[in-house]
This record gives sequence, structure tokens and C-alpha cells, in this order.
Amino acid sequence: MKIIGLTGGIGSGKTTVAKQFNALGIPIYIADDEAKKLMNHSKIIRRKLVALFGEDAYKNNSLNRPFLANKIFNNSVNLEKMNAIVHPKVASHFKKWVNKQAAPYVLKESAILFENGAYKQCDFIITVTAPIELRKARLLQRDDTTLEKIQAIINNQWSDEAKIEKSDFVIINKELEQTKQQVQLTHNKIVNLIA
Repeated sequence: MKIIGLTGGIGSGKTTVAKQFNALGIPIYIADDEAKKLMNHSKIIRRKLVALFGEDAYKNNSLNRPFLANKIFNNSVNLEKMNAIVHPKVASHFKKWVNKQAAPYVLKESAILFENGAYKQCDFIITVTAPIELRKARLLQRDDTTLEKIQAIINNQWSDEAKIEKSDFVIINKELEQTKQQVQLTHNKIVNLIA
């Protein structure tokens, strides 16, 4: 089973691109979603996050996201400590998931594929890009957030240039129809490469 990493900065449109691959019959593992589920349901993660951040890490028996966001916002040490707790669990969950799939390849979608080293487990990497102003506009529309918070997240991620340099494919996600065409072309190339 070939593993294709799908990454891109916040607001680049990774989810949109992932859905288009999924429409072509490709199973998608969205690492951020699975991490959130594991942070809510894994007793081991819960115990370690409470030890790191205190009892307020969970509220009403579920992850206290605003509290955690505050703890890691502009604090790279706390972010790294949290990632060291969560990412190994996500990696083992992903391996189990891959073994259940029956497709020519699977996509692992992760905003921080390079930052957390997960790219090393991928056969190919696709980076989704979009102009920074478009990304910010999408995020302001989508999330209840501020430009300051968006910029802080962008600052914690690799630049598009750094990601592109280590990627096998790039999809520029500005206009939906063009993005769909790029997804189809990329899919065809991957299928040919792994055939």
C-alpha cells in the first residue's frame, strides 16, 4: 500500500483537495481529525496532557480546546511537548487504518507533515498552496479567529517554499475547477508511478 502525504499551510484548502481525491476512490486519513478524536478518547493521552497542562486540559469530560490553544499559542516548547504526546499515538492509529484499506494508495492529510517528521513514512508528497491573502480570507470566513492567531499558526508551519522543495507534486488551490483538474492529473500520475 503506497502512502501519499497531503500537506499545505493553514487555509490552503487541503480538505477541499482531499475530498476530490476521495471522490476518485482514494481513502483519506485526516491526521488532525484523528488526533482530536484520540485526544478525547485515549486514556494515555489524557493522563499525559493533564500531567503537562493541569486538570483544566479537559472540561466536562472532553478536551478543553480553548485552554490548550492558549497554552500552545506562541509557545513552541509547549507545542512540541504536546505533539510528542499526541503524534506517536496518531502514527500507530494510522498504521492500523492503512492495513484495512483496499485501494492503489491512501492519502494522509496533515498540516504539519514535515514539521512532525511524518513525511518520512510517505512514498510521495503533495503540497497544496494558495496565495497567503486568499488563505487568510478563507480562515477569517471559516473560523472564529483573528489575523493575529492566523499569523501565529502560519509562523509555526513551514513556508510553502520549504514544503514545495520536498514535495513530489504541487496543487495550487485558487479556483475550484482548476483544482479539480490538478487533482485528476496528480491522481493519474501517481497511479502510473505505482503501477
